[in-house]
Amino acid sequence: MTLNDIHIDNQLYPILKNVSDPEIQVLSIIDLGVVRSASLEDGKAKVEITPTYSGCPAMDMITDEVNKALREKGYQPEVKLILSPAWTTDWMTEEGKKALKDYGIAPPTDAVSDKQALLGNKKVIECTNCGSTNTKLVSQFASTACKAMFQCEDCGEPFDYFKCLT
Repeated sequence: MTLNDIHIDNQLYPILKNVSDPEIQVLSIIDLGVVRSASLEDGKAKVEITPTYSGCPAMDMITDEVNKALREKGYQPEVKLILSPAWTTDWMTEEGKKALKDYGIAPPTDAVSDKQALLGNKKVIECTNCGSTNTKLVSQFASTACKAMFQCEDCGEPFDYFKCLT
C-alpha cells in the first residue's frame, strides 16, 4: 500500500486534516499517514486508521478526536482500527516531514540510512537547528518510542529524530 492507494473523501479530507496527532501536535493525522481511508457510506463517515506502532497509546485519543470532529460537522462517525498492513514512515506526507523538521524533530530517512545512524555507524541525521550532519546518537529512545535522541556536534543542540519504520 502506498499513499496513492489511500482514498479520502473530499468532504472528509479537510475535517481529518484538522485532527492533530496528540503526541506531535504540528502533524495532522493525514500528514502522519495513519488515515488509511475515509468515505461516506449509508449516512456514515467511515474512517480507517492504522497505529504508528502496535500498542501506540495515542490511538484511543486519535479515535476520540476523529469522532468528535466528524460529529461537530454533522456526520455519524464509524472509526475502525486497521493493523495490516503495518504503518510505515513512507506513508507520511512531504508536508508532514517538513512540519516535523520546522518543529525541531528530524524527519525519518530511508531504512538503510536510519539503521546506520541508529547503530552509530554513519552521520546522516541532519541537525534541525543548523543543518549539519555532524550529529551523534545520544539515545535509541527519546520522548516517545518512535523517536531517538541525537545531538549536533557542531552547534551542540540536542534534537529528536523520528525513526524510519518500513
